Amino acid sequence: MEDRKPSASDMIKPIQPVHRKFAIPTIPLAALLAVILFSSAPAFAVSKDMVQLQTQIQELQDAVARLQQSNDERMGVMKDLIQQSADSINKMGANVDAMRKQLQTQQEAQGGKVDQVSGQIQSLNDSVDEIKARIATLQKLMQDVQSQQQSMSAGMPQPTGSAAPQPSNSAPITTAPPTGPAPIVRKGKPSANIPQAADAPGPAVPPADELYKTALGDYMAAKYPLASSEFGDVVKYYPDNPLSGNSFYYQAEIDFRDGRYPAAIKSYDAVLEQYPDSNKVPASHLHKGIALFNLKENEAGTRELRALIQRFPNAPESMQARSKLSGMGIPVTPKH
Repeated sequence: MEDRKPSASDMIKPIQPVHRKFAIPTIPLAALLAVILFSSAPAFAVSKDMVQLQTQIQELQDAVARLQQSNDERMGVMKDLIQQSADSINKMGANVDAMRKQLQTQQEAQGGKVDQVSGQIQSLNDSVDEIKARIATLQKLMQDVQSQQQSMSAGMPQPTGSAAPQPSNSAPITTAPPTGPAPIVRKGKPSANIPQAADAPGPAVPPADELYKTALGDYMAAKYPLASSEFGDVVKYYPDNPLSGNSFYYQAEIDFRDGRYPAAIKSYDAVLEQYPDSNKVPASHLHKGIALFNLKENEAGTRELRALIQRFPNAPESMQARSKLSGMGIPVTPKH
């Protein structure tokens, strides 16, 4: 065989199978560049957005932390203010309690002094009433004596000339004076100092002032049952005498002392209704109101004390009434 030179085509042919065995699909260069560009662009964009988002989140977290710190500081300040306010309120409450106790103590002391002064005033009033009764009795006795003198003068003959000569041997003629006061007949309404229960014969009733003085002495000596009976005699025999108003009052005081409040209120009402000019009217208002409070009739007791304050605003009993209402939390004047 003759040797021949391989041609260019022969040289390519052996290589071509090997190239085909290891060849990759042919892709246009422009397409490959486009794919690379388009595949890398979203990755860069996503990475940039994530960085921005993380930055914003970090900034937000920092803002929240600062806000939390600010709120904590403000809450601390508010807690301090609240604690200070609570301490101030507690101190104020303690001061108010101390002032209330002090005021209550002063009111009690003042009430005791007012009670003492009221008792002294009542004793003076009783003494004045007794003196008035005695003066009235003396005036009545003077009137009786004057009436007797007028009757004796009217019964004696008046001289018209010279006196008739008396026989020398005869004793002088004298007129015997009457042995007692002439009976006086009264018509109409009985007097305040004349007993009105004299239908049946019996022992003479003492004058009103003597009965009252005896009853008041027994009352001051704490002989209350006996004094109540004697005050009842004054009311029974001398209902028109001003001392009967005082007798009703002391009967009410005895019942009040023993806790018989309904009976006491009835006697106080007798003073207020039958003896409106009596000096026991303010005390009757006061003690009637207290008796009503003791019976749990608070509305009636309030009305009674307010009536006392309105009628006698400057009386010592009105001061006690104001203290009583204030101590119970009741306004002195009604709210409209």
